[in-house]
Amino acid sequence: MRHVFQCLDGHACGNPVRLITGPLPFLKGADMAEKRADFIAHHDWIRRSLMFEPRGHDMMSGAMFYPPCSDDADASILFIETSGCLPMCGHGTIGALTMALENGVFTPADRQQVKLDAPAGRIEAEIDWQGDRVAGVRIRNIASYLAVTGLMLDIPGWQAITVDIAYGGNYYAIIEPQPGYADLDEMSVADILRLSPLVRAAANEAVTLSHPDDPRVAGVSHALWTGRPRDPRAQARNAVFYGERAIDRSPCGTGTSARMAQLAARGELRPGDDFIHESLIGSLFEGKVEAATTIGDHAAIIPSIKGWAIQTGINTIWVDDRDPYAGGFTVG
Repeated sequence: MRHVFQCLDGHACGNPVRLITGPLPFLKGADMAEKRADFIAHHDWIRRSLMFEPRGHDMMSGAMFYPPCSDDADASILFIETSGCLPMCGHGTIGALTMALENGVFTPADRQQVKLDAPAGRIEAEIDWQGDRVAGVRIRNIASYLAVTGLMLDIPGWQAITVDIAYGGNYYAIIEPQPGYADLDEMSVADILRLSPLVRAAANEAVTLSHPDDPRVAGVSHALWTGRPRDPRAQARNAVFYGERAIDRSPCGTGTSARMAQLAARGELRPGDDFIHESLIGSLFEGKVEAATTIGDHAAIIPSIKGWAIQTGINTIWVDDRDPYAGGFTVG
């Protein structure tokens, strides 16, 4: 059998986004958290086929739009990438919404304000239209918080380091300048790819984390390396590692949310404050602390992130059962 998928390809501030417009699998569940669990259990071959080589690559990230789960939402969104089926993806939301709205994939009740049901919760987006093109998207993300501070990790073959762990839709081990790590500028891409899996593994061995409201969201999945900005408009620069060999080319939406939550917990950011975050390639996300809130017993924030996206093409992808690599592969 040959499975045929229609896709819109693009990128958000440099990181790829593949919007799968059809056919989409029917997902069981009352909300997107349950539908995400059903996708993982029964349809993950679609993610692997469309994200991994030879149809994708290490950085590939994708999304699918479904009918809304709640009465007042415009649509629901599911995120897939090489690292899994994520609860939330910031650059993926910006990219998928840009392409969906420009191509009429769905029509929101208000073209300036889009409400989405995501596995992590309700996402709201402000759309900056310029004629029939989307010039920018600001997403109001889910509540984000600092989960662990000052965690000491012994990284094999490198050194002992201290990290914080924060949640912005995914859990991040945040590595800040300290003895032995002065700045992101001192790290090569090879260094980040070599050390990040070790940091992530050490963090998950040291602490067991799950979201207070949804225990299915668990474990550190990303590593965020911080540094001084190069762009005078930015307050900080970062490189986010995910999957097995991926470094986010965008400033990372959930990573920026986690970083703002960390800084807010220290008192360095307050509601109303802006936070401009620079990526490894120099693109920017305009972050903002929208409000203070709580998650379980934790103080938290509601962050927002603004970025832009560009569609690069229309893609019809075949997954042929005769292909020995129909399920995709990665090269270690």
